[in-house]
Amino acid sequence: MAIWNREIECAKRSDIERIQLERLQQTVRRAYDHVPMYRDKMISAGVKPSDIRTLKDIAKIPLTSKTELREQYPFKLLAVPMRDIVRIHASSGTTGQPITAGYTRGDLELWAECIARIVTAGGVTADDIAQISFGYTLFTGAFGLHGGLEKVGAAIVPISSGNTERQINIMRDFGCTTLIATPSYAMYLAETAERMDAIKDIRLRVALVGSEASTEEMRSELERRFHIIATENYGLTEVMGPGVSGECEYKNGMHINEDCFLAEIIDPKTEEVLPVGEQGELVLTTLAKEGQPALRYRTRDITRLIPEPCPCGRTQMRMEKIKGRSDDMLIIRGVNVFPSQIESVLLGQAGIGPHYEIIVTRQHYTDHLQVKVELVDASLLDRYSELEKLHNKLKTDLRTVLQLDVEVTLVSPNTLKRFEGKAKRVTDLR
Repeated sequence: MAIWNREIECAKRSDIERIQLERLQQTVRRAYDHVPMYRDKMISAGVKPSDIRTLKDIAKIPLTSKTELREQYPFKLLAVPMRDIVRIHASSGTTGQPITAGYTRGDLELWAECIARIVTAGGVTADDIAQISFGYTLFTGAFGLHGGLEKVGAAIVPISSGNTERQINIMRDFGCTTLIATPSYAMYLAETAERMDAIKDIRLRVALVGSEASTEEMRSELERRFHIIATENYGLTEVMGPGVSGECEYKNGMHINEDCFLAEIIDPKTEEVLPVGEQGELVLTTLAKEGQPALRYRTRDITRLIPEPCPCGRTQMRMEKIKGRSDDMLIIRGVNVFPSQIESVLLGQAGIGPHYEIIVTRQHYTDHLQVKVELVDASLLDRYSELEKLHNKLKTDLRTVLQLDVEVTLVSPNTLKRFEGKAKRVTDLR
């Protein structure tokens, strides 16, 4: 199995921690000296850069929230003059003010290095033709993966998102072997390829999916339909974009680029740092980003860290696939519900497709959870006994997992909305 940067990816734990501490101290000093928000937060907490003597001392620095970053819009988080910034990205801003991200030339080189490691771990080589089906916009996904794939030497097809039938034609005609997309759009592409009777002519062998959480059931279905290996990668605009971590072909956790990011797991309620191995909220600190460092950013993503070396030979700390989020977790009649739990049940069932919608309403002061899911075969709607059996099984399985009664609505194929970017599965009408 190929490893892009063996010196770093297979380093001893003591060497990794030495690099992390050295870079952490430099990053804290840079943020304190050049970013007023971080300086004010540290002064209020009674913390100085000189107080960071060990990696554990990072806990002395206050946590940073998404709201705080939004308040610095557009460029108050930069630690360098604008003349040193060569790229600007931004989050979607769909739930508030966008969060901007500035990159120096050195940051772009660092980003490409991080991505090169991840795509190599996922099986990409210089012989591959990579179709990037992320939108080439302010969104970090497309440009982030583009730089790393280019560094590895893969031929890039920057098709962006949308125009799905054309995507399939290009994939077939160009002989694309690697797909870069969100899991939901990758599934839509597979579905479209089947409808076009093009699967047999497609040469895909790997997919690198990210930008939204997905379940093992979703991955298995995608791999089955496209006859590929699909690995997941992770990142977010607030700390760089994709490139924080990614799976190797063993698919047993995402390898963190630990020389560039320091990961912590906290209890989302108490904000206390949890021991390695316990599940909680992921907090990230950048260690080498020049233009816009981030200190202890609360990602709101729920996961756990895995310290044991991977069979692939890499010694980096790994993180489990994201289970859900601490902020978009649904609380239904006092029960915590993650959409990923619902997806796991649905995608494990025969007779239904991969597309679904979760609708939350409040009826007579009581929360009500409805799940709409597509049938694979529309004729099942006319076979009442089979339809009722499937409906009851879904209700039972969802209740077993969620410990809640859920209204299940089975709808005809191709009636639920498809997504070219991040899928919006939840509609909360309370």
